[in-house]
Amino acid sequence: MLLAHGFVLLCGCQNTALGNSIGVSEYFIIHVVDEQTGRGVPLVELKTVNNIRYFTDSNGIIAFHEPGLMDKEVFFFVESHGYEFAKDGFGFRGTILRPTTGGNTTIKIKRVNIAERLYRMTGQGIYRDSILTKQTVPVKEPLLNGLVLGQDSVQTCIYRGRLHWFWGDTSRPSYPLGNFSMSGATSELPGRGGLDPGIGVNLEYFVDDKGFSKKMCPMAEPGMVWMETPLTVADKQGKERLIAKYARMKDLGVAYERGLVVYDDKSEQFERLARYDPNFLLVSDFGHPIRVLVDGQSYYYFAAPFPLGVRMRVKADWEDVIDPNSYEIYTALESSGQSSQDKPSRWIKAGELAGSEWSKQFDKLTINRQSVRRTLREEREAACLYDIETGKQVSPHGGSVYWNAFRRRWIMIAVQQGGDSSFLGEVWYAEGDTPVGPWAYTKKIVTHNKYSFYNPKHHPYFDQDGGRLIYFEGTYSHTFSGEPANATPRYDYNQIMYRLALDDRRLFLPAAVYQLRDKAGKVEYLLREEIDSGNKWEFVEANPFFAIPPDRLYPGLIPVYASRLKTPKGAATILQAGSPSQAGDKPLFYAIAADDAQNKQPPATALLYEYRNDYTSEQLYSTNPDLDRKGWTRTAKPICRVWKAPAGHFLFDGKARPDSY
Repeated sequence: MLLAHGFVLLCGCQNTALGNSIGVSEYFIIHVVDEQTGRGVPLVELKTVNNIRYFTDSNGIIAFHEPGLMDKEVFFFVESHGYEFAKDGFGFRGTILRPTTGGNTTIKIKRVNIAERLYRMTGQGIYRDSILTKQTVPVKEPLLNGLVLGQDSVQTCIYRGRLHWFWGDTSRPSYPLGNFSMSGATSELPGRGGLDPGIGVNLEYFVDDKGFSKKMCPMAEPGMVWMETPLTVADKQGKERLIAKYARMKDLGVAYERGLVVYDDKSEQFERLARYDPNFLLVSDFGHPIRVLVDGQSYYYFAAPFPLGVRMRVKADWEDVIDPNSYEIYTALESSGQSSQDKPSRWIKAGELAGSEWSKQFDKLTINRQSVRRTLREEREAACLYDIETGKQVSPHGGSVYWNAFRRRWIMIAVQQGGDSSFLGEVWYAEGDTPVGPWAYTKKIVTHNKYSFYNPKHHPYFDQDGGRLIYFEGTYSHTFSGEPANATPRYDYNQIMYRLALDDRRLFLPAAVYQLRDKAGKVEYLLREEIDSGNKWEFVEANPFFAIPPDRLYPGLIPVYASRLKTPKGAATILQAGSPSQAGDKPLFYAIAADDAQNKQPPATALLYEYRNDYTSEQLYSTNPDLDRKGWTRTAKPICRVWKAPAGHFLFDGKARPDSY
């Protein structure tokens, strides 16, 4: 960190375009910093009483020079999404400054977001005010990179040792219509010549002969071209290839066609590999690919369609990736296409589902499969997340899922559809024991006021400190949640990077507690770690409740121990709160005391009861106070208070293990 002119600035590469018309000494530098970290905060609005609006750049700086207001007391309203400035005696959130030529001041602002806003990734004037005041900036192109003014929804892939970036519709300075056939760039990875992601990313755009971000996926036919799911596989000759799914769109909701494209290294563009009708596969959107190992076989899992979570996969080899019949769906459907409510969901190949097979020519649908698509949609709509604070349902719209080594779980970063503060601008964090689930509880990490932040994406190759720090970005746009008249200058329709610390107490979410039944019919209760170490996923039969894992202990919780006790009919698992039955036993999980009347209990919690079998002395544990099972009697007092398991299908994929990116 560098102390310059009385405020904190990030060190980095020196700027290259440093001219300004009025001279550095004429500016009054306003530096807005996070009171928690001292780092400059981007996207903070300062507004005068007569509605002149200024926004901090990615260093948190405003270069102020307003004729008529210099050397006078000026009141500035201070506002920013997910940040808060204290009210004065009249309820105004703002401060009085006296701008002077060559002067500077620092304003501290309180962060309400759990995630920390770091910098803008794309667009014009990322470090505009820093350049005007000759401050250091961290990136090579701080003002206008690839002639890009705005870009939609990021996709990334590591290909041939470099990180490749792809975006959707891209705007330019010279005309309202820009590039509607995908844009692209590359960057070096951290540790291999790339910047620390906490500082920035040096994007090297693919550009046309005019210097504008060129079409990465050009097609002669009309329509916007959207691309997603970039992934790498070796072709028949063993050469690494970059493949992606595309959609040629008529408008936001109607596609002319869908298919696959492959990257050509010579032209540095994608070429059509296979063309399909708009009903490509059983789902329209794939989402971001996740590399997963299953019994030693490498797969790509796909984090879509939300809010279902990860419910589609394909083997990571050339022949399977290009064959739509080889894609597998995680579903309760039988091969006949009929739903089986009494059987658990499983992986089934699309080509094995009645009404889903594609012809080998990849150009037409041979059997109508609307009923299959309808059932999958119903399964998707039955799945949701629950706000850990309120217990209310949260419907994710778009995001990503990746393995996290620090939390030792799969983590989801997703935007909510229909949020309170914004329709498509509230970002949430959730955890699952396997890629497909169980997903249950979630915590809001970023909020926006009547503004969108859609399609957020976690960048796992940027993870730091063993995964404790993660980085994600999303598209900041007034579209869907705001009004064009209130669009934020320079920031609107661009990508903004955030950092999230996963050791934050507010992210200590409950995890699934599983009920297992062994081959002898005996029941026990375990968390994911014990199931993995004992290789016991095949014995899992239910997820009756959620609780806090031992590594997430926080004040107000009590330990719950699991003991195997002998009974007249054999051994039984006993859950007991407070103290272990044997010295040296470690808690299975932590929960809230059943008789805790001092604190307001979270709405998503319920009392956990023990049921005893009248004949075998076995125990079962449930949050249902009136479990209707013949021969089972509930004990009088509950054991503790835990978090309820959501209703609906119990989803898990115990064979999935994280693979390299």
